[in-house]
Amino acid sequence: MEGGHMGWFLFCCCFSLLFFHSSGSPRRNLPIIAFEDGYTPLFGDHNLAIHRDGKSVHLSLDERTGSGFVSHDLYLHGYFSASIKLPADYTAGVVVAFYMSNGEMFQNNHDEIDFEFLGNIRGKDWRIQTNVYGNGSTSIGREERYGLWFDPAEDFHQYSILWTDSKIIFYVDNVPIREVKRTESMGGDFPSKPMTMYATIWDASDWATNGGKYRVNYKYAPYVAEFSDLILHGCAVDPIEHVAKCESAQGSEKVPSGVTPVQITKMRNFRLKHMAYSYCYDTVRYKVPPPECVINHQEAERLRKFDPVTFGNGQRHRGKRHHHSSKGSQEEITASSF
Repeated sequence: MEGGHMGWFLFCCCFSLLFFHSSGSPRRNLPIIAFEDGYTPLFGDHNLAIHRDGKSVHLSLDERTGSGFVSHDLYLHGYFSASIKLPADYTAGVVVAFYMSNGEMFQNNHDEIDFEFLGNIRGKDWRIQTNVYGNGSTSIGREERYGLWFDPAEDFHQYSILWTDSKIIFYVDNVPIREVKRTESMGGDFPSKPMTMYATIWDASDWATNGGKYRVNYKYAPYVAEFSDLILHGCAVDPIEHVAKCESAQGSEKVPSGVTPVQITKMRNFRLKHMAYSYCYDTVRYKVPPPECVINHQEAERLRKFDPVTFGNGQRHRGKRHHHSSKGSQEEITASSF
């Protein structure tokens, strides 16, 4: 197993040098696949429905079950994207997730790269959370949470993950909102093993909205999340043969290796306007920021003013509040475009 894993790593690292070298909009001209070409149902029986000639899928949550789908292949590095429209109205306790994981293969030391969408009570906005785990580092948790500059339940918006051997970038409508760079200090905490792509909708009443204060109300069910414009563009790995199935670098000019100067400005503006939580600034949780954190003093000051207990020198301990709630975050979010 170890030898096979090393083979995956070496092959795909070499591949990624060819594959991820350009810049610009990552989605542009990348192939959009039909659902059955890249994915298969994961759970939920009839709560998963395929539409638009097989290129769109609806996931539903009702009193019986949630639902989800999973990619056919494992991937080691690539660009993964979906256009998503979230449920509207009262969505407290509902979580929609678009994420990568290898938890089924590596139960004790799994990797994960997450987009999580956290529902809310009527009149309050959806919140978006990103997270990164490597080598089973779930006790560390690298959460960040944000508001958005649009209502994600009104229309489709693109959510994308770029994963290379040196960085992870989260995008919303091609605007980078977070970049995680691999550093020596992270050690094995940077995701480095092949992962599968997942999408799910489920009942997270115990924590998703104000720490479980507001729960899923099935009077408003079914809750339907719609997925389209599916992109799986990366280095596929055969889980049985331990052989990478990477194709040639044809089309590699379509995928960036990082963020351009213009995108850096957009990312900085987004984070200063919309970020409501970052583990790097949580002084209750970490007396000293984890070593991979790069402290931005403008971000730190904004969050400190926003919540001086969590992000400043406040004395009152709020337990696990930082995982799941962001008091007043929507009041500070300004509607703006980039």
